[in-house]
Amino acid sequence: MRIAIGGVAHETNTFSNVPTTKELFELWEWSVGEDILLHHRGVRDFIGGMIDRAEEYGFEVIPTFLAAAYPAGTITEETYQELKSNLIEGIRRAGEVDAILLSLHGAGVAEGVDDVEGDLLQSLRTEFGELVPIVATLDLHGNLTEKMVAHASALLGVHLYPHTDCYERGLEAVEIARRIVRDNLKPTMHLTRLPLMIPTSTTNISPAKDVNERCWNWEKEDGVIDCAFFHGFPYTDIPDVCVSVLSITEDNPQLARRVSEDVAQYIWSKKEEFAPDVLSCAEGIEAALKLEGQPIVINETSDNPGGGTPGDGTHLLRAMLEADLMNSCFGFIYDPEVARIAHQAGAGATIEVELGGKTDHLHGEPLRVKAYVKTLSDGTFIASTPMGAGGQVHLGKSARLQIGSIDVLVCSIKSQVLDEQIFLLHGIDVRKYKIVALKSSQHFRAAFEPISQHIVTVDSPGLTTLLFTSFDYKRINRPMYPIDEDTTFVLTPENEEKPYQNM
Repeated sequence: MRIAIGGVAHETNTFSNVPTTKELFELWEWSVGEDILLHHRGVRDFIGGMIDRAEEYGFEVIPTFLAAAYPAGTITEETYQELKSNLIEGIRRAGEVDAILLSLHGAGVAEGVDDVEGDLLQSLRTEFGELVPIVATLDLHGNLTEKMVAHASALLGVHLYPHTDCYERGLEAVEIARRIVRDNLKPTMHLTRLPLMIPTSTTNISPAKDVNERCWNWEKEDGVIDCAFFHGFPYTDIPDVCVSVLSITEDNPQLARRVSEDVAQYIWSKKEEFAPDVLSCAEGIEAALKLEGQPIVINETSDNPGGGTPGDGTHLLRAMLEADLMNSCFGFIYDPEVARIAHQAGAGATIEVELGGKTDHLHGEPLRVKAYVKTLSDGTFIASTPMGAGGQVHLGKSARLQIGSIDVLVCSIKSQVLDEQIFLLHGIDVRKYKIVALKSSQHFRAAFEPISQHIVTVDSPGLTTLLFTSFDYKRINRPMYPIDEDTTFVLTPENEEKPYQNM
């Protein structure tokens, strides 16, 4: 078999004032041809799984075009057209292939295109015909659409949050493509969408854990290939935002419908359990100091760069400084200007700077601080988190500043903190600190839960706050729970919606 692999992945926060340009993609991934294999072979991500399983079978892997940018605002029209053109042209250059495997996201929005993934899949189907299998992997925060389902042979969402099963979904994508080509498998998909938005919900605990278990119980049934619970991405103001369930069966549309509707009704029955417990920064610090042992991790969920925030918010760090915390560290603030000043001054220098708060006013004003420059680095390390372990991470010029009694990391490329490697790069062993503060919603748990005593989540004004009423939604479908508390969920009559079966 000859398999073409590629993709375009972006989680778009339409409330962000930072447009997503080609330059932002190039910071993370803009790979053509063999560079895709170089960057992903042996890495625990979607593409790494596709490569490993395809090569295990002895298939010919043709790398085409792969782009991914860190979450931010709407993708510019010019950037999107270049992404789309590069992907189509890359696959066209591959020649005749038996299958196309893609790494997408599910929550991409470009100027004039609300449904990036649906548009890409439709364009590929038009270009390469109805017979070639197109199998794509998706993030569980995708806002799934009927267009996506109509133009793909199979869509596979990660089940876990943190996303520690991306590699496995890549393996599965190759398996399904192989079965379509070799065994004449006919995947049949059914999508059920709910009038529901949920906050970031780890699958380690209920209620998301319970929903996954119901999905997996269905997967044990004969003829059920996959059942995925898509949490949706609520920080996008488009009509398609919502929680959904996608099931895949072996040529059995009635079963596909029954599976997805059963899980959807189960999710609806537990909708109130998704409501978050919200602590302010000061309340979170107070709670953390009362807990025994160390480290205690405080995660600032409302300024999670992994959801499209600036990453330079100052609410939590300001509260830590006001509390005059001892034996504490913060990693990290995105501030290229301060990182540059620290590098110019050199290790051992004392600098006076305005730290953070440079992207907008929502996430906090800049902090006027005097800081001792403890260490400097290029911000490059190998990830150890189960999410993409083995991949190289570049955070640009970075510095460890000591502000009062708090160690503060400053980096030049925006990212949430996924593991302890950025701390170790600057000589910080988080296990020796009482308080370890970081910016992330849930992904940090994959690496930090095993090494921390407790986790305390704090929320403050920000683009990934848990409080949806903070946003001025103008385009989402209404009513929508929990914004509209009297929302009802009624399944579509069977004769008005049909499952999809595509080659």
